[in-house]
Amino acid sequence: MIRINENYTKLKASYLFADIAKRVNAYVAANPSKPIIRLGIGDVTEPLPQVCRDALHAATDELGQRATFKGYGPEQGYAFLRDAIAQHDYAARGCKIESDEIFISDGSKCDCGNIQEIFSHDVRLAIPDPVYPVYVDTNVMAGRTGANVDGRYQGITYLECTPANGYVPAVPSVATDLIYLCFPNNPTGAVATKAQLAAWVAYAKANKAIILFDSAYEAYIRDPQIPHSIYEIEGARDVALEFRSFSKTAGFTGTRCAYLVVPKTVVAYDVAGNAHPIHALWNRRHSTKFNGVSYPVQKAAAAIYTEAGKQQTGALINHYLANAKLIRDAMTKLGFSCVGGDNAPYIWVNTGRDSWQFFDTLLNQAQVVCTPGAGFGKCGEGHVRISAFNSRENVETALARIAAALK
Repeated sequence: MIRINENYTKLKASYLFADIAKRVNAYVAANPSKPIIRLGIGDVTEPLPQVCRDALHAATDELGQRATFKGYGPEQGYAFLRDAIAQHDYAARGCKIESDEIFISDGSKCDCGNIQEIFSHDVRLAIPDPVYPVYVDTNVMAGRTGANVDGRYQGITYLECTPANGYVPAVPSVATDLIYLCFPNNPTGAVATKAQLAAWVAYAKANKAIILFDSAYEAYIRDPQIPHSIYEIEGARDVALEFRSFSKTAGFTGTRCAYLVVPKTVVAYDVAGNAHPIHALWNRRHSTKFNGVSYPVQKAAAAIYTEAGKQQTGALINHYLANAKLIRDAMTKLGFSCVGGDNAPYIWVNTGRDSWQFFDTLLNQAQVVCTPGAGFGKCGEGHVRISAFNSRENVETALARIAAALK
């Protein structure tokens, strides 16, 4: 008799964004004459930069000629992209990351979900609350947690992010093994200082733990004192892996390209206490289960590191950050406390009321979609996330509607 992986039955009935889509679709069906503005899910809206489009076309033309045709590429990524990343994203910031420590993938969501496969099923987890749901759900699927009790899974040390700590969690008082951190944070938009990250690196070293550092939104950091990479912290090469994405940097949400940095100095241990480099384990997993990102997409990703590419992606990011400032200023003017929106494309609004109720208010009275904070964890209750990913016209219209609805 074929059986299921019963860990899947521990998951909540549905995924956050599926719940949102269900409510929005029901509203649209009942109100076809009232157009919706979506400031919820973090999908980009602006076109791919011209340099990326040009690179896609040129690479596609290469595939049309026998002399330049490409079949299977290296699973880890083409050297031209890995070298560009190492130079521009790391060496330029004083971080010692080698090209062969960079693994190109089709998305940070996939990397965040897949990396846990190489760790023991009984490692102790430390995960922020509120949190990007993939961190929690993939560990539930793998059997590392107990049941969901009152909105939290047994077996996870939850790192509470609240107004009291500026939504940046402190290191826990108990030992853990696998630590998820995300800065600039999704969903809160909060950022961590060098001192705060240094405390986490010291904690990981003391506990022989590994930090999974999601920096998918680092390109939005404008404060020069805020680190863009955890490798700006001394000793992080020994205890941290870093996830990055081209999705929000260059509009690749539909094109799919990201990367994971796995320094050769990061190790985990077997039951006998022998150290094993994570780099070798991930390389084996990556090359076994992944066939690589397409050549045209990697050429398009590499194009953002040209001078024209930097200018065009910079303009794209500035557009979304200007939207974010408008949203944060408007919500603050309405009397709400907010974080994010200055070094991140998300604004985390402390509504002071039930988050799904606030979501329904904006949907039904303003025809604006946000994301209820309760969907990101227990500490998200009383908050909503508003995304800056949209056109300027839509953001301005949405804010006018919200102001009218919340009078």
